[in-house]
Amino acid sequence: MNYEVVIIGGGAAGLSAALMLTRARRSVLVVDGAEPRNKPAAHMHNYLSRDGLSPLDLLKHGREEVEGYGGEIVNDDVRSVSRVGDGFEVELSGRVVSARRLLFATGLVDEVPEGLRDRWGRDVFGCPYCHGYEVRDQKLVVFGEEMKVALVRQWSADVTHVPSVDGIEVEDDRLVAVLSGSERIPADALVYSAPVKPRDELLLALGAETEETSVGPFVRTDAKGRTSVPGVYAAGNVTDPTAIVIVAAAQGAQAAGMINMDLITAAG
Repeated sequence: MNYEVVIIGGGAAGLSAALMLTRARRSVLVVDGAEPRNKPAAHMHNYLSRDGLSPLDLLKHGREEVEGYGGEIVNDDVRSVSRVGDGFEVELSGRVVSARRLLFATGLVDEVPEGLRDRWGRDVFGCPYCHGYEVRDQKLVVFGEEMKVALVRQWSADVTHVPSVDGIEVEDDRLVAVLSGSERIPADALVYSAPVKPRDELLLALGAETEETSVGPFVRTDAKGRTSVPGVYAAGNVTDPTAIVIVAAAQGAQAAGMINMDLITAAG
């Protein structure tokens, strides 16, 4: 199976890119592992005209739009990617496909401690822009840098900063307290700065260069999503740890426009 573009990752960035490319009449395959970063969250915010929508509903509608223009979407894992001539081969679990261009929209992983995972995206979260309004004027505990404390105080005056989180207490499916050292701090929500890890193994295997960010090395791209590897693009959280959903979608669209022009130029 030959495609002009294979997009690895079917979140907001990947589907946004696929939509633009399929509308440009490009043959597109989206390969998605069906594990979006925001899956635990019931709602997504700051997405104009879609504020409060379930993130899974956004992906459902996005898939339908892409498929409506002829794009192909598969739930599968990419085993390896290699350059072949001026294109690429992508090994899936049961077949190998070829592509003239690649877009990685594989996102990142929040490395949340075991004891907090069941509450993640609910009353334990990392992004106050995404969840702060829903816990406004409540008792909030912040684990992270001092700057985040100042930020969180935009949503509540009742904010406690802790140097560690050693446990939490939950009653009736609600967070009620955070344990820090010998202290028990009553809390309605915990703002927790979890380490993050980009899903960039395949990008690095292709030789993509990285650059340092405030949370570690991420694959470097230009403003249009081009990596240091010719023909390979990246968009969303795999390259930008700060991108919220609407920004990731915009980055996907920008990369798609660049990919389309790249293919036109290559056709000469």
